[in-house]
Order: sequence, then C-alpha cells, then structure tokens
Amino acid sequence: MSMTRCAALVIALATPMMIALPAAAAELKLEADLGQTVLSAKAPGTVYLRLNLKSLVGAKREKRTPINAAIVVDRSGSMQGERIAAAKEGARVALKRLAPDDKVALVSYNHEVDVMSPAAPLSNARERLIEAIDGLRAGGTTALYAGVKEGGRQVEAYLSDNAVNRVILLSDGLANVGPSTPGELAELGRKLASKGITVSTIGLGLEYNEDLMQRLAAASDGNHVFVERPSDLAEIFEREFGDALSVTARDITIIIECKAGFVPKRILGRDGTIDGDKITLKLNQLQADNERYVVVELAAANAHAEGAADVADVRVTYTDLDSGKAAEARARPTVRFSDDTKEVEASLNKPVMSQVTQQIATESSEKAVNLRDKGDIAGARRVLEENADYLRRSRETYASGAAPAAPASVGALSDLEKQSREAANSLDAGTWDRTRKMMRYDQHKAKVQQTY
Repeated sequence: MSMTRCAALVIALATPMMIALPAAAAELKLEADLGQTVLSAKAPGTVYLRLNLKSLVGAKREKRTPINAAIVVDRSGSMQGERIAAAKEGARVALKRLAPDDKVALVSYNHEVDVMSPAAPLSNARERLIEAIDGLRAGGTTALYAGVKEGGRQVEAYLSDNAVNRVILLSDGLANVGPSTPGELAELGRKLASKGITVSTIGLGLEYNEDLMQRLAAASDGNHVFVERPSDLAEIFEREFGDALSVTARDITIIIECKAGFVPKRILGRDGTIDGDKITLKLNQLQADNERYVVVELAAANAHAEGAADVADVRVTYTDLDSGKAAEARARPTVRFSDDTKEVEASLNKPVMSQVTQQIATESSEKAVNLRDKGDIAGARRVLEENADYLRRSRETYASGAAPAAPASVGALSDLEKQSREAANSLDAGTWDRTRKMMRYDQHKAKVQQTY
C-alpha cells in the first residue's frame, strides 16, 4: 500500500457506548474510536478502529505493586572492562529501587548459566546479591537463550497474579550457544508471557542482534532499549525499574467482535489473532497515569443505508493489581453513514488519525530496514524520505484547525519525521549498524508506546 494511499484512506471515528461496570473496573478507562463520526454510505472503504486504554490510578498512589524480577546479565568476553563495570552499577541501582518484600534473583551467563543469587525476598538476600554483583567477571561465549530461560525459572519461583513478574536481560553480543535465532527467542518470550512474565531487553553497544532482542521483548509485551554507551546503563536500569514499579494492571485481553458489514483485516503494530469476525490481542501490563492504544484495520461494506450502525462489541479483561481482582471494561463503537460528502470530510477525528499515522509510518520504517538488509540503499532511502514527507503533511493537518490532536501526539509525529530523515542520511556501511539498532528501538517504542 503506497504512502499516498495510506494518507487518503477514509478513517472513521465512533462515539463508543460504554457499558456500566462494577466499581473494580473503574481503574481502567476504555475508549473505542474510529477516525470519523460519519462514513460515506456509497463507498465507506477502509476503517481504522483505535482502542485507547488508560490507567486511572495515580503514579503516586500509596500502595505500589510488588516486584518479582530476575536480572539476567551477559558476562561473555565482550563485556570485559567498562561494560561489566557499568552492568554492576546498573544492578546496584535496581536494588535501591526495590522494597524488602520484593523478590529478586541475579543470573549471569556466558557459555554456561550461573544463578549467582536465587530468587528470594530482598530482605533476606541483599548481602548475597551485592556480593554476587561485585563478583561478576567477563569471559567466554554467549548462551543467551539459556540465560533468559533460567531467569524465567527464577521468576516462576515466586510467580504471583498480584505482582509484576519480569525478566530484565542485558546483553552486548550475539547469541552463539544454544538456540540463537530471533524466532526461537520470540517463542521463548511467548511462553514466558503465557505465564504472566514480561521480558525487557537492554542491548549494549553495536554488536548485539537487535532483531533477536526486540522480538523477544515484543513477544512478551516487554520494553526494548538500545544503549550505545556503558555510562548510560545506570539510568536505563533506573527507568526500567521505575516502569515496573508503576504497573497497575496486567494480563490484559482485548476481544473485538465486529458487527455485520465490518470485516477485520489486520492489526497494526502488535501481535494478535483474527478468527472470522473476532480479533483477539493481549497486553501484559499497563502503568499508572499511562495510555496504551491498539489500532486495527476493518473493511466496511461497499454500500450502506444512511443512518447509524454498530461497528463492534469490545471487551477488555484484566487483573487490577491494587485490588488483586479480575475486572473488565466494555465499549460499543457506532458510526453514522451519510451521502453528504462534505459531512463525511468534516467529521475527521484528528487525535485518532495522528495515532493511526504513527503506526503506518512505523510499518514504512520497517520496510526500509528490510530493503537496506537486501542491499537496496537507494530504495531504503526513498521509502524513508517519503515517510518523512508523509509524517510532515499529517502533522500539519492534525495539529491545526478545529479539535486538533493532542500536543503529545503531534510531538510523536515530529519525532518520527526527524528519525526518518536522520535514518535516510545514515544508511551507508560505516553507519548502518548504529542506524539499524536505533531504528529497531524507535519502531518498538512506537508500536507498544513504551514509556522510556
């Protein structure tokens, strides 16, 4: 699909009908919107449905979610010197963020895996953890898969529906012992996610496999970050544990059942399944004062009678970590069909369109990476330049006039435009390793709305 066609697609906004829910579900706000309040009755075309989930729990709440984490550190030979020293400092920073009742384990790996401090409450293990961190030494090859798998085992020892269960992986190299492909690591991520465990991946330097690290994180709805300088690791650990400490809901399942006349086509930016008229997605977590959204593409019937119509029934189930109870939220988006072209055009919803644009632009960025991987530098540059122009035009449209997009969404479009232009000028052999890692990091952030 061309960028021009994407920009011209008719996208629809619905006013969701919110179903009354028990008080426990009030901690999560669900909005189900499309890009216009009115669709053409003669040729409605493609429709994008955006679901927005927002935690209504304040970031400074008195009660915070318990943490159950395993820190998994690469100690292969490439980590010698400044890198292993920075990894130690990052782990020490993490311990300072945790409470005595939080559970934590330290796992390190090279060609072998070593449980340096098994999972235990921090109050019982602080001294052992500090000693283990101080004892980290680099040398050998990289059994990344086995290290992550052992980290998952340690988290399982204290697995809880009312805790944030997380593996934090730090690596600077390629997986070269045991399973080592992005697909194999993504499958491990999915298995851990099915148990309620998220994997966050921190790639250090320019030698690690960013596809492997990003797909492992994405498969479990975890964070992924590219860290170029070892000196930045302490800050990244600080942010990662700050993210974990702010989680208020987990095990989020989204079910969208499309009504007659609306056919699901694809999910943008996230993994999920489409089975007939039913779309199912899963998110592992939602942070306090945070919003995450999902975009799905629907095809509307070729023609429709004028008047209102239901688009879908949306049901979201999740675990409220403050109450420890299961909860749910529902929405029923509707849209109106009209033969009045001006009415259709005037009903554009700019906030929704701006977020749809972010996902379309991210897909184009991924296409550019694939072209560059095949050696087509000119093709990759052309896609990135067209993407930047598309983002500029969209930003100018959605930031102006009546009911513009929120400043944060406009800013996100500006950031993506800048990233596309910078990447277009950094595709040569001497810069490609860094550019590729930065692009994968930026793509992951845009897809899952990562908080850092």
